[in-house]
Amino acid sequence: MNHCKIHPTAIVAESAELGTDVTVGPYSIIGPKVKIGDGCWIDSHVVIDGNTTLGSRNKVWRFASIGTLPQDLKYNGEDASLSIGDDNLIREYVNISIGTEHGGMITKIGSQNLFMVNVHVGHDCIIGSHCIFANGVSLAGHVEMEDHIFLAGHSAVHQFCKLGAYSMAAAGSTVIQDVPPFVTVHGLRASPNGLNTVLMKRQGFKKEDVALVKDIYKLIYRKGLTLDDAKKQIFDLGDTGLPKLFSDFLNASTRGICR
Repeated sequence: MNHCKIHPTAIVAESAELGTDVTVGPYSIIGPKVKIGDGCWIDSHVVIDGNTTLGSRNKVWRFASIGTLPQDLKYNGEDASLSIGDDNLIREYVNISIGTEHGGMITKIGSQNLFMVNVHVGHDCIIGSHCIFANGVSLAGHVEMEDHIFLAGHSAVHQFCKLGAYSMAAAGSTVIQDVPPFVTVHGLRASPNGLNTVLMKRQGFKKEDVALVKDIYKLIYRKGLTLDDAKKQIFDLGDTGLPKLFSDFLNASTRGICR
């Protein structure tokens, strides 16, 4: 299989598709509908099943379960899928489910994400790139996450919630409503706790951009405005760039935002 290194105790289905230089460790199981891209490294005791596609150079540690059946009583055996991009790090005991008929038939994950130990990604989740999921994070079904999001240890996200780019949830948070871009939330019923300005500076945002995001935050959380009035004033700041990022997110929110 294209210079692959497959341990003799691993079970790789004949119809599975493996790219070049893929490593599969001892006692791992690769199902018949799985496609694994070039340079992926699969540790021992990993199960990858279902209609699952991994891009290139992903690393999956032992006891992870990728492409498992959804934990959804409405699931009726439909041939839903899981798509994972490139350069993701998937650590021990991570569980990622395929999609369902009620959620678009796909769970989709971008590239260069880190899933630490014991992370659960439920069915039909849509996750961007450059996100970090600390130990014990749980995503219910149908969660949507944009890029550069950090979820601290043992935080949980309710089904159908949306999280905007560069947002953050503190350790142990329970997110039950949408989190706008750049906003940090915390608590058992997660509420806003400022902006993720540290990450903005690390990502090279200009001072004027940080100041603009602070102004938008004040419109949403500090001026006593209704959300509709805040949205109008944000739109007045411009229909491109950062104002548009917030406007698009707020207009797409279906559960209301953490306030």
